[in-house]
Amino acid sequence: MPTYMDIHEIQGGITAEEVAKAHAHDVAVEGKYGVHYHRYWVNESAGKIFCLCEAPTAEAAKQVHREAHGLVAEKIIQVEPEVADLFLGGSEVNTAGAALLPGGAVDARDPGIRTVLFTDIVDSTLLTQKLGDEIAMEFLRVHDSIVRDALAASKGREVKHTGDGIMASFVSAAAAVRCAMQIQRELARREREERDHHIKVRIGGAAGEPVEQNNDIFGTTVQLAARLCSHAQPDQILVSTAVAELCIGKGLMFRPLGEVSLKGFDRPVQVHAVECAQ
Repeated sequence: MPTYMDIHEIQGGITAEEVAKAHAHDVAVEGKYGVHYHRYWVNESAGKIFCLCEAPTAEAAKQVHREAHGLVAEKIIQVEPEVADLFLGGSEVNTAGAALLPGGAVDARDPGIRTVLFTDIVDSTLLTQKLGDEIAMEFLRVHDSIVRDALAASKGREVKHTGDGIMASFVSAAAAVRCAMQIQRELARREREERDHHIKVRIGGAAGEPVEQNNDIFGTTVQLAARLCSHAQPDQILVSTAVAELCIGKGLMFRPLGEVSLKGFDRPVQVHAVECAQ
């Protein structure tokens, strides 16, 4: 059966208790339409609710909301369950069906915001042509090991390997930035201590909600993170304004670079470079 994620926007915000009651009403009527609502994420102050369900059709999922409480989602999209799990994680839920923040306090609700990070080995094709496949593959193994160690230390989730880099998802924007800093520090240490050829890596990150305007899970967030990665200089970490704002008060330093035109974006994007002491 297809899996769907929907997004509700409630003007003026909404309380977790109100969402819990609405979800209970969904559960009471969902069987009539062959629908099962697994869990939901709620951002109380922003009035955003994201629901994940299995349903025969998107209309069936909407009909459950319509009959249960009248709060029909503004947007509903079909998603691959494994994609949702890779980005959001197999979140535990409380008794009301709300997704809980991984590693958070007891009953700390997960607002669904994630930070996406891309790494990219600079001039990977040129390295292969210049040094040969065997050495290039060894460089890739070094990169993968360093990145995966940093992900494990910062509780990041590897979404996929891109061939010459890794794409990852984080619950915490600060954890994503610290992960990126650890990667660059470890690469710099290796460059100081190793006498063989060195690799340079660029990193880009962006933060957003599960369902974006291009009708795909984390679509715009992923695209922005990838473009920022491509725009970064060797050894540089570039992030979106959302990431920088989510890190306020976390002891991290950012250098505003102003507006940058990125492929695929109609308007220039505010970009920030992470200040990473070596």
